[in-house]
Amino acid sequence: MSATLNIAIAQISPVWLDFAATRDKIVDSIDEAGRQDAQLVAFGEALLPGYPFWVDRTDGARFESDVQKDLYAHYVEQSVLVDRGDLDPVCAAAARNGTSVYLGMMERDARRGQSLYCTMAYIDANGQIGSTHRKLVPTYEERLVWAAGDGAGLRTHSLGDFTVGGLNCWENWLPLARASLYGQGEDLHVAIWPGSRRNTDDITRFIAREARSYVLSVSGLMRATDIPDGLPHGDLLRETADDVMADGGSCVAAPNGDWLIEPVSDIECVRTVTIDHATVRRERQNLDVSGHYSRPDVTRLHVNRQRQSTVDLEDH
Repeated sequence: MSATLNIAIAQISPVWLDFAATRDKIVDSIDEAGRQDAQLVAFGEALLPGYPFWVDRTDGARFESDVQKDLYAHYVEQSVLVDRGDLDPVCAAAARNGTSVYLGMMERDARRGQSLYCTMAYIDANGQIGSTHRKLVPTYEERLVWAAGDGAGLRTHSLGDFTVGGLNCWENWLPLARASLYGQGEDLHVAIWPGSRRNTDDITRFIAREARSYVLSVSGLMRATDIPDGLPHGDLLRETADDVMADGGSCVAAPNGDWLIEPVSDIECVRTVTIDHATVRRERQNLDVSGHYSRPDVTRLHVNRQRQSTVDLEDH
């Protein structure tokens, strides 16, 4: 018996560091995915409101730099506060189209000050937020603008016959992070990236073959021409920007590692492909890393899924 699912990559550029305008583009892309009968659509890492491309181009490690302080303050201002309802239009679009969504965003937790988290949000087809996963370890220069996350969002979700989960960017290289999702039954993996084919070309197929799962990798785009007017130090940003800072590379691989959508570069697009759960069952005949090919009596993984906080309050 066939159990299929239509999944979509939404490879778009942000209206860089403009929360409201970027959110509008995301809503439009969800509507386009809905027109293509997609039951799941995914967007790139930190897309809302954009990846911090300025850091390694403007001497981001300089201490007490007014440039870095000004840009960071703007970044915080344009970040997502989930409890404030900032994702409500995205949730409404998901419900309107009956399409689940994975979205990369810059999240601020009002209870934890002005720090930002690289968060991957899952929104179901009813428009309900199912999980928000904060990137465990920001990579290299990202640590100058992002705080470390926790395990609270290392969760999977039922989607038809599939179990879907996902990770942010280089988290996909972490064997134990992947294993935490495999062990929850994941058979459709979503990997979100800021945007480069060099990231998605090899690892997408590797994860598919390791997990015997479908893997959807989705990236954003970013070009010097995408830097809008009105940003702090806008002239400096344009002067130091590369012509292309993120070229996409979004793709989908089958559980045997074959391409279903080969890496797509340099264009904004929403592309949909149909996947069949029978293929997962066939490929796991000889390798099921959390099933018959596991040895929990020898090795097992402990995952702390508590949301971390600096204060535990008890009211009497």
